[in-house]
Amino acid sequence: MTLLEITGSLNVIGYGLGAIGPGIGVGWIFASVIQGTARQPEARSAMLSTAWIGFAVVEALALIGVALAFAR
Repeated sequence: MTLLEITGSLNVIGYGLGAIGPGIGVGWIFASVIQGTARQPEARSAMLSTAWIGFAVVEALALIGVALAFAR
């Protein structure tokens, strides 16, 4: 065991800090859809479908982070 080896709950703490990014990203995505809908209501369906794709990509990155947090 070296001093630079991360074990135990430190991995989970690292993932917790890493989950802040996807959380902020999802917030920005849907905040933009809400603002765009308020400005141009007829474009809501196009914006919402694009937002779901962006949401899926951001959440996929978060799920990869979960896998790596528990990988040894």
